[in-house]
Amino acid sequence: MNAKKKVTKRQVLAWGLMCLVAVAFAVFLWQFNQIEKTPLVSTEGRTFEKATVVSVLRDNLQEDGNRYGDQQVELQINTGELAGQVVEATSPNGNLFGAVCYPGRDVIAIVSISGDNHVVTVYSPDRTLAVAGFIIIFLLLLSLLGGMHGLKSAFGLIFTFVCIFFLMLPMIYMGVSPVLSAILISLITTLMTMYLIGGFSAKTFCAVVGTLAGVILAGVSAWLFGMTADIGGYNVSNIEDLVFLGQNTPVKIGELLFAGILISALGAVTDVAMSISSTICEIHTQSPHLSRWQLFRSGMTVGRDVMATMADTLVMAFAGSSLSMLVLNYAYDLSMNQILNSSSIGIEIMQAVSGSIGIVMSVPLVSFLAASLVPAWENHKLKKHHSAPVLEESPAESPEQEELEDLEDSTEE
Repeated sequence: MNAKKKVTKRQVLAWGLMCLVAVAFAVFLWQFNQIEKTPLVSTEGRTFEKATVVSVLRDNLQEDGNRYGDQQVELQINTGELAGQVVEATSPNGNLFGAVCYPGRDVIAIVSISGDNHVVTVYSPDRTLAVAGFIIIFLLLLSLLGGMHGLKSAFGLIFTFVCIFFLMLPMIYMGVSPVLSAILISLITTLMTMYLIGGFSAKTFCAVVGTLAGVILAGVSAWLFGMTADIGGYNVSNIEDLVFLGQNTPVKIGELLFAGILISALGAVTDVAMSISSTICEIHTQSPHLSRWQLFRSGMTVGRDVMATMADTLVMAFAGSSLSMLVLNYAYDLSMNQILNSSSIGIEIMQAVSGSIGIVMSVPLVSFLAASLVPAWENHKLKKHHSAPVLEESPAESPEQEELEDLEDSTEE
């Protein structure tokens, strides 16, 4: 007969405590985000609303198949103060703003209202459904194909985004050091993600410590690179906007570049740290006779393969994000001296190299920690299990034994 798995009182208390912590954290985030922001531009009377194209009054399609000038269209506003009204609007012919309008297309419109007058301009196609749909598809695939671990990973991913947008960004806006904010977010998200994947164990502890150490080493490497190459947070492409932001808010714009490097390296370092820690834990489970040195060597063997692929992934990610700039440099036939000494290329190299250094350095650290702590943790659990008192109960007597005892009693009488 199969024994049913019972939920213990301790598990119920643990889940109850986690729910209370989640509710308290949500309340804290809501209260923490009650910030009165400094107005950098005047947005009074201007809103972004959902709308649907009713008709095209004047098209900008020419005989050669290209579009020149603006479209004049009629929109039905679906949200905001003008909801339900049909208004005339202009759709700019641009690559960054505007949209090619046709009847029935959903768009986002800029509605500017001043008294009884209003001006409506098409801002972009309405991409809300596409963005939400692909995110939902990704989370469903992660949960269905990954099973319970995939579901936990999806929850950890959502938690990470919540921490970045509702904890890290407000902290930076209020004047907290972006680097310290990034380290704190790395700690919180790593603890949650690793706990969901591995629970409370030596494997989780080693992965958390290795991840934090790798991220911090990536930041230190970026700082040393910046000091040596004279590259800092003021050499980014959008520095004019950031300087204006720094002049009107407490944001420490000089640290944003290095904080971004920490966050970008977090995912890759987390992957490497958990892979090595899980590998050593599984090897010890299957072969508990192996020494710590043998476990360490096994971790390094796996780590060498992982660090090569993850470092390549990180470098390719940064190269892909700057592909347009690389193509322009190639097309204009810029000299190597100009390319290597430009701030934009230097920043990309700094991000890729420092993140890779964080990955490489986390491998021996996690291998050493896991080889040292996993056997000790398992031995402690084994000793604790054997030292637990066992109460011996007298076995219940069968009916045959009871009849035999009654027969013996009657014989003696």
